[in-house]
Amino acid sequence: MEPPRGFSVEEFETRTAAVQAEMAAAEIDALLLTTEPEVRYFSGFLSQFWESPTRPWFLVVPAAGKPIAVVPEIGAAGFVATWLDDIRTWPAPRPEDDGISLLAELLKPCRRLGVQLGHESHLRMPMGDFANLGEQITQTEITDATDILRRQMVVKSDAEIAKIRHACQIASEGFIALPDKATMGDSERDVCRKLRLDIIARGADSVPYMVAGSGPGGYDNIIMGPTDRVPDPGDILIIDTGARYDGYFCDFDRNFAF
Repeated sequence: MEPPRGFSVEEFETRTAAVQAEMAAAEIDALLLTTEPEVRYFSGFLSQFWESPTRPWFLVVPAAGKPIAVVPEIGAAGFVATWLDDIRTWPAPRPEDDGISLLAELLKPCRRLGVQLGHESHLRMPMGDFANLGEQITQTEITDATDILRRQMVVKSDAEIAKIRHACQIASEGFIALPDKATMGDSERDVCRKLRLDIIARGADSVPYMVAGSGPGGYDNIIMGPTDRVPDPGDILIIDTGARYDGYFCDFDRNFAF
């Protein structure tokens, strides 16, 4: 059964309260989030527009209360549709001040600001803008909040698990059906195209990750391809895929012998 889209307000309230408890223990007054998974996790904002590098997006989780969005005007309607109430916008793109003064005004009262600075994290904003922000909030200490967020987000709720399970089931069914859709003479690229279309037809929102490799008795990598190589008898073909459903991914591969 396909899980419902989105999450209840209660789920977002639980997530926010949990991270605010961690913030209080670490004496952090606010979290600044800039990357899609974290912004979506606390706001529910799900948009393909993250593909555009010309817009930064900011979400601030205060010590108490709902998160506050500081976002380009083009995203206002999307954030209004979430559970958030406080949405502040600017007419982006505006390279000379792409939301930084608006963000600084919100953060100036903070004594300690948590930002993801650790392993497997990145800031989705120009480094020059981050430096500019620091110059505007000189009274604020910036500290790494990577571990706080990771500890919480790696533990999935029942609703999150249902979405992951559904994404995995869709991909699994696609793998099972693949031998009936692919034929000898198909290239790696042909096989992956057929699998991708089948996974989409089964209900995935997108298949942003699909790699393949083949060779006599095995393959030499699992991060490149697919290529135009046509598998021969005796070859092994691996396909690794990440199908997405409502923001959640599967992540596994299958091997096929010819």
